[in-house]
Amino acid sequence: MEHEEEPATQAWVDDAIVRVFGDRADTARAYYDSLKGDGVVRGLIGPREVPRLWERHLLNCAVVGELIPEGASVVDVGSGAGLPGIPLAIARPDLSVFLVEPLLRRTVYLAEIVEQLGLDVTVVRGRAEQPGVIKEAGGCDIVTSRAVAPLEKLARWSLPLVHEGGVMLALKGSTAQEEIDRDSGTLTRIGAKNFQVLQCGEGVVPTPTIVVRAERAVRGNRVPKFSAGSR
Repeated sequence: MEHEEEPATQAWVDDAIVRVFGDRADTARAYYDSLKGDGVVRGLIGPREVPRLWERHLLNCAVVGELIPEGASVVDVGSGAGLPGIPLAIARPDLSVFLVEPLLRRTVYLAEIVEQLGLDVTVVRGRAEQPGVIKEAGGCDIVTSRAVAPLEKLARWSLPLVHEGGVMLALKGSTAQEEIDRDSGTLTRIGAKNFQVLQCGEGVVPTPTIVVRAERAVRGNRVPKFSAGSR
């Protein structure tokens, strides 16, 4: 199948795809084709996003893998069309990925595309805070999210899904530090610590991805069990 390149990405996208996805570049292109076709038809991606799917969505998400250790378990909250969970699963086949999404039409698409692409990904329908979701997808090393909610609310949903010492990686915009400054007191009270604003994909994508990283605090003197694949 031929993969039509959009004007905004022609100058750099081929090199970036190979650098980020390696020998799974064709799998990433198949996901791109699905998003720009079926994803738009089914209302998962806005038509205006198609020209910047690589830059603003697939590559922007996949480079977050720079922050994730080998063999980690990852739960993606509010996955929508599979972002950032599916790009991470394509770029990093060593990861065990769970996609948490409450809407039926989205989970149907996610299950279909995961099967089509042959990914080691589990789709979980429900809201992150629901006991059933925590039971099925909780205890992971890493929890990711993208444009889901303000940082305070996001932390309340995300932290229960990782073990103590686990890490929250929230893809945010240019106001990331302002959110930390505004919500740091509440974040600390709900069990988050060591807040950082990091950038991923420098030298790979035109605009690096901004990520808020925080850890789930360990209660008392217990030793955190964070390690790759500890779930």
